[in-house]
Amino acid sequence: MAKSKDPDMTVRTILYIGLGVFGLIVAVALARSAHRLGWKVPSWLETGIGFVTNFFDTLGIGSFAPTTSMFKLWKIVPDEKIPGTLNVGHALPTVVEAYIFIAIVNVDPVVLALFIVASILGAWLGAGVVARWSRRAVQIGMGGVLVVAASLFLMSNLNLFPAGGNALTLNGPLLWIGLAGNFALGALMTLGIGLYAPCLILVSLLGMNPKAAFPIMMGSCAFLMPVASLRFMKFDAFSLRAALGLTLGGIPGVLIAAYLVKSMSLVAVRWLVIVVVLYAAIAMLRSAIVERGKSKREYEFGVKSVQVDSLADQNAPGSERQVMLPKQPGNKSLNP
Repeated sequence: MAKSKDPDMTVRTILYIGLGVFGLIVAVALARSAHRLGWKVPSWLETGIGFVTNFFDTLGIGSFAPTTSMFKLWKIVPDEKIPGTLNVGHALPTVVEAYIFIAIVNVDPVVLALFIVASILGAWLGAGVVARWSRRAVQIGMGGVLVVAASLFLMSNLNLFPAGGNALTLNGPLLWIGLAGNFALGALMTLGIGLYAPCLILVSLLGMNPKAAFPIMMGSCAFLMPVASLRFMKFDAFSLRAALGLTLGGIPGVLIAAYLVKSMSLVAVRWLVIVVVLYAAIAMLRSAIVERGKSKREYEFGVKSVQVDSLADQNAPGSERQVMLPKQPGNKSLNP
């Protein structure tokens, strides 16, 4: 009698195949773009940025914000091509991250697959809902929540508050809460709200081992980013040389950082979570402040533009209301 297949291994195999297919599609598309645009060897700086940002991305810090800052600091990529370069350049390193963490973290593969599907559905189905939300309000709210969560984690690490659990699976109501939470986080990604830090908190508050968050958050992004990157490559809305630098430097950075995470103790991972969450909270609150200042400047500029346009319309020939010029003493009126 033939032995029945292990369902856990079947789910993992499906995830591995899916990652392989997505990774291959991105690699072929990138090669075609390079052939069409002309192969360009990335500089040591661009490759170094890829290594550093993907190293910290593997630790849960995230890669988009640091990469954007470095691109702007050294003026490597025009602003309008930064989003495309981020998605194209970080796509393959993220696929590698997901593959590694699915392999080395013994989280329940069924729960893992459900969380990944929930985030993908959130990004697709929830985009129309969150698009009407205020990005700044979400940043402030999420930033405040992350500060509180980091404080609770700090108290737990100092034995001032009960520590989280060590589970690698979820069942019943907790599973449904987790899926709903990751659905919401997937939707918030369409507003540019990072998934990593909130996912770390979500998984930990549900009583799971914080390491379980790594394959969940990496897997979610690994299936979302390739789709976005293909659209950017289709319209050449990215910097090829910088994207190649992020990819070539990023994959070695992922491999080294993944080894460090694997060898970390649970206590060390909990301290890492605090650092990651505080970093994300500060970044979100800072972005909200910057966005408020930008909106205020745009409003003031718009008001001035309306005033100038209104004055120009009033003085235009044939307009119903014209600026009345005063009469000069002893002369006729200068008005028409």
